[in-house]
Amino acid sequence: MRNFVIVTDSCIDMTQEMVDSLGIKVAQLDIVIEGEGGSVANNEVDFKEVYRKLRDKKTISTSAVSIGRFTDIFDNILSEGENDILYLGFSSGLSSTYSSGKIALSDLQEKYPDRKLYAVDTLCASMGQGLLVYLACKVKESGATIEEVRDYVENNKLNLCHWFTVDDLFFLKRGGRVSAATAVLGTMLSIKPVLHVDNAGKLINVSKAKGRKASINAMFDKMKATMIPEKNSVVFISHGDCIEDAEYLANKIRTEIGIDHVEISYVGPVIGSHSGPGTLALFYLGTER
Repeated sequence: MRNFVIVTDSCIDMTQEMVDSLGIKVAQLDIVIEGEGGSVANNEVDFKEVYRKLRDKKTISTSAVSIGRFTDIFDNILSEGENDILYLGFSSGLSSTYSSGKIALSDLQEKYPDRKLYAVDTLCASMGQGLLVYLACKVKESGATIEEVRDYVENNKLNLCHWFTVDDLFFLKRGGRVSAATAVLGTMLSIKPVLHVDNAGKLINVSKAKGRKASINAMFDKMKATMIPEKNSVVFISHGDCIEDAEYLANKIRTEIGIDHVEISYVGPVIGSHSGPGTLALFYLGTER
């Protein structure tokens, strides 16, 4: 059986240690920080410093991975040996990155007609995408073929639950997800939204909670109600520079549900620039999104 490489993009929001341990390749999205010149790759900035700048109301813009960058990454893998490629991309409902990766693979198929080059739109974001990639790697490690891993991802991606809350409604207002009036009133009354990524891979509002702790507990309650116990040996949490809240949620999961393996990482600058400091997100496999 020919070797295959799993490629993804930096919206997985995994730590570098996790990326290295899984042996995956990661295409970097770029960001531009207001007043600091040109674009820089997502992995070339200090995440904590980025969140400080966001709190100072600096504007950060983002850009998808280009077809050319994907082509370089894929071609390097293919030219190194008899490798196939499975690309697991950031939700097409949130970025054109997946489309770029798919086009690059399609273009390279002519150059490498005997290789298997597959692309899957995960319809996932942040460590939800990261968790799906992690699980795919574990299936690969069990000896599965590239088609079996691809099919596993396709069959499970709509069970990958994403629950988010944010602390500062300013960022949702700027992105057009809440009105200016809702942002002002919500801030005055300490109303926190509870959001999730739907089956189309888009971030949508689901409910509201009074206060930060209540919004975190609401995400935990969603997990208890919808999780599939036998499929959740590991749970992922990402945070926008609010590690204490992430640890609070992780401890509830460990003590009240009994899942010991909880991975915590930053929400990277690409997604964090849209959701803001204080973003907290929970990812697991459930009966439905």
